[in-house]
Amino acid sequence: MTKTALANPEEPRRSGKSKLRDGVMKRGKTWSYVIRVTDPETGISKPKWVGGFPDEASAKEARDEARVKARRGEYIDRNAITVAEYLDQWLDAHAVEIRPRTLASYRTMIRLYVTPHIGGLRLQAVRPARITKLYRDLLTGGGEEGKTLGISTVSRTHAILRKAFGDAVLVDELIPSNPVERAKRPKAALNEPGAVWTTGQLRTYLAVVRRHRLFAFYHLAAYTGARRGELLNLRWSSLDLDAKQITISGSTGVIAGERIEGATKSGRSRVVSIDDETVTVLREHRKAQAADKLLVGERWRGTEDGYVFATGWGDPIHPDSVGALMTKTIRAHNKPKEGPRPAEPLPHARVHDLRHIHATTLLLAGVPVHIVAARLGHADPAITLRVYAHVVRSAEVAAADVFARVMNEAA
Repeated sequence: MTKTALANPEEPRRSGKSKLRDGVMKRGKTWSYVIRVTDPETGISKPKWVGGFPDEASAKEARDEARVKARRGEYIDRNAITVAEYLDQWLDAHAVEIRPRTLASYRTMIRLYVTPHIGGLRLQAVRPARITKLYRDLLTGGGEEGKTLGISTVSRTHAILRKAFGDAVLVDELIPSNPVERAKRPKAALNEPGAVWTTGQLRTYLAVVRRHRLFAFYHLAAYTGARRGELLNLRWSSLDLDAKQITISGSTGVIAGERIEGATKSGRSRVVSIDDETVTVLREHRKAQAADKLLVGERWRGTEDGYVFATGWGDPIHPDSVGALMTKTIRAHNKPKEGPRPAEPLPHARVHDLRHIHATTLLLAGVPVHIVAARLGHADPAITLRVYAHVVRSAEVAAADVFARVMNEAA
């Protein structure tokens, strides 16, 4: 497919028997059409030639469609870029906006699940039905070595393609509409975070881990709902203990075993308020870290604006360490080397479950969803509503009783 702009659309590019008739002419073995398109930035009308059509009828059909789009300001030049080529460019362009760990995940999923199936197609030739077929193929053996994929993996693939093709429409203006939006994808079962711990069990855990040098990390995770990577990325300059608030502006992850820093999941920073008890915990933690620095002396490896949570030498903490320590602490509590075992052992929990406990506790206490969403760093309260729908439903039941009680009291 080729396209060539001529200074005068009424004059064919080369002499010969073929003549331009109503914007269509035969050029060699194929047919071409020409229309005038107004540049939206300059307002100047220029001719656009598009060729490669097998016959006059198909050229005229494409010409008529192009004329309508040109009048609406929706004309898009034909482009031979493939899906694989565009996705490579899209990933490179978004490398600074997407968290390193997320970017690595995008690259892997595109390489394994998209490129082998539709990577060779022209971006402009992809239709919703082809995306739907991609999902079917992935579910029935589209993984590595013909393995079937789960609905959650296909749903993540769908989310990546929706973003990429959406930018092809709105940012790069290569396609008129997003075929991924109209594709039929498998419906995943609602995955609601379970109530791993009660608030009482959380208090028990914090009491158990109180003696560890990273106690402040788990306390802050539970009392702010911040993500693991966000807390491990905190510097002391991010804390304003007098104003009782912390600023979360970045995150830390792991890629191929290496600690990597990047933006938050939403790409935006946020300020989270903290209570008096948490302020005290952080002040004590800062004193303990200062004692570590004095003990190590010149061998201290931390910077002037060091990490809030660091090793005894001042190095940043590897994200996997806090998860491993949490598991070890729970096991030690449940099966102590000395003394009796607890009457009610703690269920296994992850660092991320502290975030769920924070959100669930606030929602059940009647804190507005948009406030909870802001603390969690959700870009839209609708995300909070979707993730914690079960909590909102239980609060709804209680709301009916509250209304009835108020009405009875007013009678």
